[in-house]
Amino acid sequence: MPSGKKKLIRMIRESSLTNFEKSVLEATLAIPKGRVATYSDVAAAIGRPNACRAVGNALAKNPFAPMVPCHRVVRSDGGIGGYSASGRSARKLQMLKEEGAI
Repeated sequence: MPSGKKKLIRMIRESSLTNFEKSVLEATLAIPKGRVATYSDVAAAIGRPNACRAVGNALAKNPFAPMVPCHRVVRSDGGIGGYSASGRSARKLQMLKEEGAI
């Protein structure tokens, strides 16, 4: 694991986020550039398969965006989903296009 990623994981773990939010952000770090995962995928990855909506809420609080790539998490119905950072969903779409994910 690259040292930058290790540092970011340490920052997440030392943050004031809840344990659930921390687990969501760590799972999101595993989504490679150029790929997307659904909110359901992230929920399943952390062992909480019914927590899709809570995953979205946790990502909306992501203080480490875009280093923690919450823009790579999309809806299971094919929709782009939300993005709380500057530029909102239009920015999320642009970032995914730039990465070749869509």
